[in-house]
Amino acid sequence: MLINKKKDPVFITKVCLVILLGAFAAFYISSAFSPKVQAQSTENESASGIIPGSEDIPEVSLNSVFTNILESTGIYSFISGAVEKDSTEVEEVIEEVDPETGEIVKINIYKRIIVPGWQTFIMVLIGFLLVYLAVGKKFEPLLLIPIGFGTIFANIPFAGMADPGGFLDIIYKAGIGNTFFPLIIFMGVGAMTDFGPLIANPKTAILGAAAQFGIFGTLFFVSLSNYIPGVNFNMLEACAVAIIGGADGPTAIYISQTLAPHLLATIAVAAYSYMALVPVIQPPIMKLLTTKKERQIRMKQLRDVSQKEKMLFPLVVFALSILLLPSAAPLVGALMLGNFFKECKVTDRLSDTAQNAMINIVSILLSLGVGSRMTPEKFLNPSSLMIIAMGLVAFMVGSASGVLIAKLMNVFLKEKINPLIGSAGVSAVPMAARVSNKVGMDEDPGNFLLMHAMGPNVAGVIGSAVAAGVMIAVYAAG
Repeated sequence: MLINKKKDPVFITKVCLVILLGAFAAFYISSAFSPKVQAQSTENESASGIIPGSEDIPEVSLNSVFTNILESTGIYSFISGAVEKDSTEVEEVIEEVDPETGEIVKINIYKRIIVPGWQTFIMVLIGFLLVYLAVGKKFEPLLLIPIGFGTIFANIPFAGMADPGGFLDIIYKAGIGNTFFPLIIFMGVGAMTDFGPLIANPKTAILGAAAQFGIFGTLFFVSLSNYIPGVNFNMLEACAVAIIGGADGPTAIYISQTLAPHLLATIAVAAYSYMALVPVIQPPIMKLLTTKKERQIRMKQLRDVSQKEKMLFPLVVFALSILLLPSAAPLVGALMLGNFFKECKVTDRLSDTAQNAMINIVSILLSLGVGSRMTPEKFLNPSSLMIIAMGLVAFMVGSASGVLIAKLMNVFLKEKINPLIGSAGVSAVPMAARVSNKVGMDEDPGNFLLMHAMGPNVAGVIGSAVAAGVMIAVYAAG
C-alpha cells in the first residue's frame, strides 16, 4: 500500500510539507541554543528602534513615504521633473590620441541643456503616435511599431532603459553604433531581391541613378537652411540628411552613424516614415509631371533572364564596387552576398534564413535601437524639424528626377519607356514599384508595369548605397 501511495501526488505533497516543517523546527531549536546573540539583537533593536544592519539607511516618516512615492511617479516627472543632458549642438571639438592606433581622433563636446519633463511626455506621445500609424494606417508596421516602443521605453521616467548599460543602450551599441545591423538588413534585402528585371532591361539603371539627384540636390537646400535661426548644419550633417532622399532606411542609418551619429534617430525616423508614405507622396508628383498619353505607354514584355546571368550579376557588381568605390563596398557587398545566397541555388537554407528569421530579428533590434535615441534633446529642436522637411524635399526631388529623366530618354528611344517607372528609382523596394504599377493601371487597367518598375527600383537600392559610399569617401576622413 505504501508503494502505491508513493505515486499519489497528494501523499508526496504531504511528505514535502512534513519535511519543510521539520526544517523550520530545527532552525528555531538551534536558535534557542544561542540566547546571548538573540538577547543582544533584541536589546539593540529595542534601544535604537533600528533593525540591525540597517543603521546606514535613512529613517523615513509617514510624510516622507508619501512624498517619495509621489515624486517617483511618471505624472510628477512629466509635470515637475527635469534632467540635464547633452544637446545636439557642438560646443567644442577636442583632439585625443587613440591608444590603440596612435591616430589623432576628433571628439565633439556637446552643450549641456536642461530637459523639462513635459518634453519627455511629448516624446512618449510621439512613440504612441508611431505605433498608431503602424497599426491603424499600416505605415511600415514591421519597423514603426518597434521604433515607437523604443521611443516610449527611452522616455519612461526613472527607468533608465536608454542610459549607459541599459537594455536599449546595449542594443544600440551592439549593432547600430558599429553599423552592424544595417549591413545585416542589407544582406536580407539582397536575399529577397530579384535583379532579373534590371538585367533584362539595363537602361532602367539610368532611372535608378536619376533618383539619386534627390540626395545630392538636397545638399544645396540643407546648406541654405543654415540661414534659418536655430538651424546649423555642417557638411557631414548635410550629407546624412540628404541621404533620406534615397528612401532607404538601412543606408540612412549607416551613413548617419558614420558621419553624424547625433542626428541618427531623427534621420532614421524620417527615412522610414517617407518609405511608408510612398503611396501618398509619389502619385501626385507622377501625375503632375506626365500626360495621360505618357501614363498609358505600354512596354514590351521583358526577356527571360538565365540563372547564370542572375548568379554572375551580384559578383560583378560587388567586384566593381571594390575596384571603383571601396567605401560603398560594405553596403553593396552585403546586398550582393544575400542575393548570391538566393541565386547560386546551393545555399537555400542560408537564403531562407537571411530573408526571414535573420532579417526579422535584426529589424526588431535595429528599430528598438533607433527608438532609443528618440529623446527630447535630440528631436524637439529646429534642426530636427528641418531634417524632416529637407528629407521630404529630398524624397520628392528624387521621385521627380526619375520621371523627368525617363521623359528625356523617350526623346532618343524608339521603344518608349513609361515615365511612371522612373519614380520607382527611389529604393523603397518593392513599394515604389507597386505605386508605379497602380498609377499606370488607373489610366489603363491592362497595363502591367510592376516588373518594368522593379528594374529602376532595385537599381535605386544600389544607387543609394553608391551615393552613401561617395559621401563617406569625400567627407569621412575629414
